[in-house]
Parts: sequence; C-alpha cells; structure tokens
Amino acid sequence: MSTLKRGTIWDSSRQRGMMMMVPGRLLLGLLVLNVVSASPTRHSRQGELDNYDVDLSADPDIEYYEELIDEPQFSTEDNDPAPGPSLEEEEEEEHEWERGRQDKKKLPIKPHLIPSGSGEPGVLMGPDTQGGMPTCLLCTCLGGSVYCDDVKLLHVPPLPKDTTHFYARYNKIAKINKSDFANMNKLKRIDLTNNAITKIDDGALFGLPALEELIIRENKVAQLPALPPTMTLVDASHNKLGSTGIQNEAFKDMTGLLYLYLTDNNIGHIPLPLPDSLRSLHLQNNNIQMIHEDTFCHLNDLNYIRRALEDVRLDGNPINLSRTPQAYVCLPRIPVGALI
Repeated sequence: MSTLKRGTIWDSSRQRGMMMMVPGRLLLGLLVLNVVSASPTRHSRQGELDNYDVDLSADPDIEYYEELIDEPQFSTEDNDPAPGPSLEEEEEEEHEWERGRQDKKKLPIKPHLIPSGSGEPGVLMGPDTQGGMPTCLLCTCLGGSVYCDDVKLLHVPPLPKDTTHFYARYNKIAKINKSDFANMNKLKRIDLTNNAITKIDDGALFGLPALEELIIRENKVAQLPALPPTMTLVDASHNKLGSTGIQNEAFKDMTGLLYLYLTDNNIGHIPLPLPDSLRSLHLQNNNIQMIHEDTFCHLNDLNYIRRALEDVRLDGNPINLSRTPQAYVCLPRIPVGALI
C-alpha cells in the first residue's frame, strides 16, 4: 500500500472519531448548563424585594432571611470552643448541689399519731417503753403487727392499741403481768418463743376477746393460764407444766381449737375433754402411761367418729398403744407411738 493511500485512510478514521465525540461533548455541556441555571443566584431574595415599594430596613424578618441566603462568612479567628468552668467552679457547683440535697432531707415530715395500748395516751412511734424508747422505734411496727424479736427485752413493752399480732421471740422476758395486754381488744396472736418466762398471771390472757393463737414454746412456764374460748392454736411445748400445770377441762370450751402442742412438758395424762374441732395433738416426750377407751371416743355412742383429729403424736411416752385398741376406733388414724 502506498504512503498516500495510508495517509488517506488515517485521516478518514480521525475524522470519524472526532465526529463521534461531538454528541458526547454537547450532552455534557447541556448538563452543566442545566445545573448552573437551577442553582439560585446570589441575593435572589434581595432581587425580588427590589420590585416592591417597601422600606426594607423596617422589616426585621428580611434581614433574617438575607442572613440565611448569604454565603456563610468564615472567621479567621481561632474556632476553639469556649472554655468550660474551672475546677474550682465545678467544685462549688457540686457543693451547692449537695447542700440542696441536705436541705431537702431537713424538710419537716408530717408525723402520724399511733394510739397506745394499756390505756395510755397516744404518742409518736407508739408508747414509750420502760427504758424511755418508743416501742415502734425499738421494735418494728407494720400495720397491726409489732415485731420485737431478739432486742433483749426484759418485759413486754407497751403496745399500740390497734396491735393484732405481737412477736417477741428470743428475748429475756421472765414474766407476763396482768397489765401487759390490758385493753388489747384486737390482739389475735402472741408469740413469745424462747424467752425466760416462768409465770403468767391469772387473767393476763383470758380477757382478750380476739386472741386466737398463743405460742410460748421454749420457756419455763410451770402453769398454763386460763385462755379465752376463741383459741385456735396453743403451743406450750418445751416448758415445765408437769402433771399439775394444766387446769381441769382447760380446753373444753374452745370449740374452734385446731392445734394443741404440749411436747416435752413431763405431762402425766392427756388433758380431757378435747374439743371435736381439734386436728392436731402433739404430746410426744412426756410421761403419759395410760389411755382410756373414752379418751378420744364416746363409750355411749359407738357410731361416733372424730373425723378432724388426724394427727396424734404420743411417741416418746412410756405407753404401749397395743393395750387399748378400743381407744382409737373413732379416729381416722392410729396415733404415732410405741405398739410393743
């Protein structure tokens, strides 16, 4: 191929390439033109306002919009944030906040008057004990319950008049006086477990019209006091009642008695008569040697069945239950004890 012919072919190819680039450049130019025409011109808001016959300086909103439209002005000064409070200022603010907390704690709290027991006038936190400390400060009063467990009491403290449940376990109370629970007409439960009680005055508990539960286990009581007929639970286990420590027919009138616990008392006989309501009778580890046929059943009524009494404990007594089988025919279950 001659040199002239090769040059002609190259020129033709170059012209075709240039012709193909022209549409691309035109398209790029149109895009740039559209972008430029779409962008707002500087002071466009100001230009529009020039067509109106108004005093621009009198309208504060115009200055506000002008500031928004104008290009941001960059300062050549140091742009570091303003310095925060010094260490001393922070400590002063913290002290002021702490003083505010202390002032709130000092705000007066409206006291609530708790009525006292034993006929005494009502005072804050209940009546004062013999040591001069209010009962509900020495103990814990929650609703009608007063908890005085393990606070080294030597006497029953004066109780709020509305007390329903009194707990004074693991103390050193030695005696229950007749005045300790006087006028406590709402008292339902007394729990004096593990004290040093040796005596309970006659009438100290009998006059309590709402009393249902008495727990005086693990003391040194030698004589069980008279109790109101409203009792449902009597627990005098681990005391020193002996053969004479329970009055005759002591439980006869307690038509709602459910639980009678007299374990470890050196008792020589089962305290009769037992109310038909009784469910549980614990007499283990005593000195009971004999059970009669009418101890639980009725000799004159062979059809009588004591359905409620399902838990009778006589183990630990010197008695052979096999010798008196007729004594248990009215019971749902045979008592627990030695059969040989």
